[in-house]
Amino acid sequence: MIQPPITAPKTGWGSLSSGDWLAPTANAPSVAEAKPSGSRASFAASSFRRELLRLFRIHIRPGGSVLQVGCHTPNLLAQVGAARGTGIDSRPAVIAAARCAQPEFSFQVADPQTFELDQTFDYVLLTDAVAELNDIQACLERVRRVCKPTTRVILAYYNPAWEPILKLADKVGLRRSTGLMNWLSNADVQNLLTLSGFELIRRTDEMLLPLRVPGLATLCNRVLARLRLTRALSLVRLVIARPFVAGSVDRSLTCSVVIPTRNERGNVEAAVRRTPRMGAHTELIFVDGDSTDGTAEEIERVIAAYPDRDIRLIRQGDGRGKGDAVRKGFAAARGDVLMILDADLTVPPEELPKFFDCIASGKAEFVNGTRLVYPMQRDAMRSLNKLANAFFSRLFTWLLEQRFRDTLCGTKVLRRSDYERIAADRAYFGDFDPFGDFDLIFGASRANLKILEIPIRYQARTYGVSNIRRFLHGLLLLRMSLIALRKLKLR
Repeated sequence: MIQPPITAPKTGWGSLSSGDWLAPTANAPSVAEAKPSGSRASFAASSFRRELLRLFRIHIRPGGSVLQVGCHTPNLLAQVGAARGTGIDSRPAVIAAARCAQPEFSFQVADPQTFELDQTFDYVLLTDAVAELNDIQACLERVRRVCKPTTRVILAYYNPAWEPILKLADKVGLRRSTGLMNWLSNADVQNLLTLSGFELIRRTDEMLLPLRVPGLATLCNRVLARLRLTRALSLVRLVIARPFVAGSVDRSLTCSVVIPTRNERGNVEAAVRRTPRMGAHTELIFVDGDSTDGTAEEIERVIAAYPDRDIRLIRQGDGRGKGDAVRKGFAAARGDVLMILDADLTVPPEELPKFFDCIASGKAEFVNGTRLVYPMQRDAMRSLNKLANAFFSRLFTWLLEQRFRDTLCGTKVLRRSDYERIAADRAYFGDFDPFGDFDLIFGASRANLKILEIPIRYQARTYGVSNIRRFLHGLLLLRMSLIALRKLKLR
């Protein structure tokens, strides 16, 4: 006997991933048992689903492996561009619909609180599970078993302030009525992540207007949802987390210290002499930008004078600016951990092991120095520069949704593998950064790397003059702020 084809069950607004507003619980009818929703609910669900999918696509790079916990949306894995995907759900009808819609992926009937998988994933999506499970911690602990150190877990859950609005939506037919569900505060989610072996990378408030109203929805969801006074009213809270992996420092890692130079002859030997040996091996790479004071010749002299140190000289050639020098140095580097050390030595080279240890222990994936915590030496930074740094640190903290006390500190450290991810995605922002700082900061933020800052004691320059032109570079920083606003904040 020929069996009729399996079709996807109809849903209302009961789950996040299906475009519903509330997730069904054990007390509510299953997706397959739910009554078809009315036209108003269908329109609202479609609008909500479209906006939520846009958010997922921001954080999931196409071509990765994705685990979907809760499969209300049968074709979600394909929509986020997964190359390899697995979905789990406890309801056989939901899994049957998912298999029918996406036969190229694997789907299993399994309890999200007790499932077993023998593979790991680049991304894990938890949407329905956050609202509907009896034991979220048990689910997260299972998820932890299928994570790599680089895995990103994406959780979407509802703002408790919307509870009365959603109950009203029940009554007027804009969503399917469901049973009891979990209403979680930000502190609740943070605590559950910590208990389960995860740490928070970022949290955002999304979707002030879940209905598709041309023009108004874009204004509400991409602009007003980013403002301090209105973002707390958003419907959805989105959390990006990673496995907590900090442990002992891996001394087997090698290190490359890139030192861009331009007219820094008097600092070259001190940079070599004062830079500690880190990890299994440390190489120093000077990238000289057409110095006129004999810097390149001094580097060559120092290379001969210190045969026990691995030192190289790269001439910048047709490139200009520190940003180009950093990219050339990183491209030539052979170490596992990549560092930038400014040649003026205002950030003491003796501080670099702190940065290496932070990366090599897994505490962070991108480490930025900050000069604005400890008192700095007299004349190390002009008062106007301090004010500008404070302004831009606040601005970029808001734009990037991650804390940055000092975006302009030249010392930045990350693993080569993470830099390669940033470099591969560089076209997203374009060639916009003459400094080299923001190319890395923006890329790290877009890649959802775990970012920490290490306070250093900023010292006054002892040789040469600064290459910073305050007003011109201030205008460039404003331009880069606009790029971050458009590419990261209002995306």
